Amino acid sequence: MEDRQYMNLALELAGGMKGQTSPNPMVGCVIVKDGRVVGLGSHLQVGGPHAEIHALTMAGDEAKGATAYVTLEPCSHYGRTPPCSDALIRNGVKRVVVASLDPNPLVAGRGITKLKEAGIEVVTGVLEEQSARLNEVFNTFITKQRPFVTVKTASTLDGKVATETGSSRWVTGEQARLDVHRMRHDHDAILVGVNTVITDDPQLTTRLPEGGGKNPIRIIMDTTLRIPLHSHVITDGEAPTWVITTDRADLSKKRGLEEKGIRVFSTGAEPKVHIPTMLELLGKEMVSSLLVEGGSQINSAFLHGRAIDKVISYFAPKLVAGQGAPTSFGGTGIEEMGNAVPLRDIQVEMLGQDIKITGYPDWGES
Repeated sequence: MEDRQYMNLALELAGGMKGQTSPNPMVGCVIVKDGRVVGLGSHLQVGGPHAEIHALTMAGDEAKGATAYVTLEPCSHYGRTPPCSDALIRNGVKRVVVASLDPNPLVAGRGITKLKEAGIEVVTGVLEEQSARLNEVFNTFITKQRPFVTVKTASTLDGKVATETGSSRWVTGEQARLDVHRMRHDHDAILVGVNTVITDDPQLTTRLPEGGGKNPIRIIMDTTLRIPLHSHVITDGEAPTWVITTDRADLSKKRGLEEKGIRVFSTGAEPKVHIPTMLELLGKEMVSSLLVEGGSQINSAFLHGRAIDKVISYFAPKLVAGQGAPTSFGGTGIEEMGNAVPLRDIQVEMLGQDIKITGYPDWGES
């Protein structure tokens, strides 16, 4: 019970850095001696000291003979910073409790082995599931070399994202919209289709009431480069904008975009943007998390491409009706209910009058 209590604290410390450590994981460390917390630390930013180093610095001499609680296996290799396992050994820590092993199969277990060889007692698997969920983005990025993809939708209770005339402001209330801006802050990149840019001319930036907030990279899927050069995402300079297109793109339009500082990538000669190729490309560009805020066609493309890791849907207590009113997922639907993609690990919460449902597609049963 004591181990779980202190690991919970370490997980809280790690989670407080959400959106700030990409592409590195969120890690927390708590050092305890004689029933007292003597050191606390979080990984604050890429290239900075790891959580263990912050906690050891705070603990000072009291680290000797203490127990360290770490949410992720201490690193054993030299990267931008020295190995944390060496620091724990050097400071005389007696016992180390770890939530989860490093997801990278090339290094998993090495930090644990180094600690054990130094005579330190090591306990693993304490709140392992919570740790894995906390770092779902990092775990996907490091094992699949592509971003963790979250599809966000917002609709009325009868599933409409707009009326038949296209009116969509606002489907959900203020609290739900604020929650979306917090999600943007937490993600490396946000994606929409070119039709959304043409119709709504969105800014796709993070707007928080307390000010600040990190703007994600704005990614536009645009098969033939129809994006207007006067669009906010092209002209405002608020955040980087990348356009993903195909070899069918107008080369003069491509040059015009690049002259404005826009990065343009092609996924090849296929008739539409090839989503797996796009995700591979984004992974190479160190984009570890992607928030898809596209329309029904974009969402459907990700669904049929089995390219969704997480779904977050907001439902407003409103009824719109209308056979022609758009829904969250369009395109060609799944024909048999038995082939529908089930969601697991469902979480439900209220945001004002709106309902937020979070789930993870189970592709194994679809």
